[in-house]
Amino acid sequence: MKAGPENIILLSFDALRADHLGCYGYGRNTSPVLDSLAEESIRFENAYSASSHTREAVPALLTGEYPDVAIDGSYRLATETIASRLSEAGFATGGFHSNPFVSRAYGFDQGFDKFDDDLHFGQHKLVALAQRALDKLRNRHYARAEEINERSLSWIDSLDSEEPFFLWNHYMDTHGPYEPPGEYATLYADRTLSGREAQSLYQRAIDDPESISDEERQLLIDLYDAEIKYNDERIGEFLNDLESRGILEDSLLIVTADHGDAFGEHGYYEHPRYLHDEITHVPLFVREPEGTDRTVETPVSTLDIVSTCKRIAGVDIDSARMSLLDQFGDDRTVFLQARGEDEHSHIRRYALRTREGICFCERDQNTGSITYGECSDRSLREELEAHVNERVRIGSDGDSATEDEVDEEIERRLSALGYKE
Repeated sequence: MKAGPENIILLSFDALRADHLGCYGYGRNTSPVLDSLAEESIRFENAYSASSHTREAVPALLTGEYPDVAIDGSYRLATETIASRLSEAGFATGGFHSNPFVSRAYGFDQGFDKFDDDLHFGQHKLVALAQRALDKLRNRHYARAEEINERSLSWIDSLDSEEPFFLWNHYMDTHGPYEPPGEYATLYADRTLSGREAQSLYQRAIDDPESISDEERQLLIDLYDAEIKYNDERIGEFLNDLESRGILEDSLLIVTADHGDAFGEHGYYEHPRYLHDEITHVPLFVREPEGTDRTVETPVSTLDIVSTCKRIAGVDIDSARMSLLDQFGDDRTVFLQARGEDEHSHIRRYALRTREGICFCERDQNTGSITYGECSDRSLREELEAHVNERVRIGSDGDSATEDEVDEEIERRLSALGYKE
């Protein structure tokens, strides 16, 4: 084994909330692989995403910048990603996923030598048409975990054995509509749903949450948990493949999620533009090559992931950031933000977290007025207000999001994933 990690592997899950994993106290055995991995990692008990939905959370995850800097008003990438920095430092860079919102259409292929976003526009037209027809027939909304694993392993195998690499795999299985495959469909639920039924129930939960009965809510949770179990087992296979290649012993492995998913806790489902725990508290653990078993209670942010990768690569990090490999004090404040959407597009939501404290506010960008929600301490309110004022000064708070024309394939998948009617 080498003195330090040569490679950096970032595994992120779409819509995976921390409190549905065993290592975060969940009662169901949804995540035995991730639980075992956490036992040989630095596990962060209080990790929060920088935002609550993919369009802002993933840019923050990949750039180490708050969304108001990471993306422009149209959600296109507006700053440098960790892939670019690591490529400059001599790493081969590969990204594999199938979320249209962080595809090459929005500039997220920047810095990646290999970027497979599971979309075929701009490629051979006949191949694209055949893919679309097959996807429609299979009611397919994204690439399953085994496909992401296979594609990324094939890329790893193509590299020179001495070439350090950065790999980002983003898994969509835990994103709705929840359709666990095969035997997983009835792992926790006592009945199966067709693809159309699953999509209809998920969309209704988004559009009309009050119509969801207790039984339907439990069914959604059962199906979601089954997706976690399916994904967990695929991660186990992936880690075994890395180990058999002798890669894990030379790699820093980071596991997290872009955000969580809600099941009616605050009157909504899925992950709209709010900042409550169920959609911002995410799993996060870091495994060093030699392994370690340590739990960190101090709050951290997904923004800290880029700093961690830079530290491994010997790249200077911003003085305002920390590496997840650093020693943390007893407490720390982390901040979150989200743009409003639709009729609330003029609203920006902010929150802060400490070990014991919480504070929420909304800022109207038209008037500059700030309205506070739950806030556990007056000093936290003052701290959040100072942060908001600083972000308004630094970021693109005044930029309004606009809808661009996007490829037909992206439109179809966004609709299937509940993003568009």
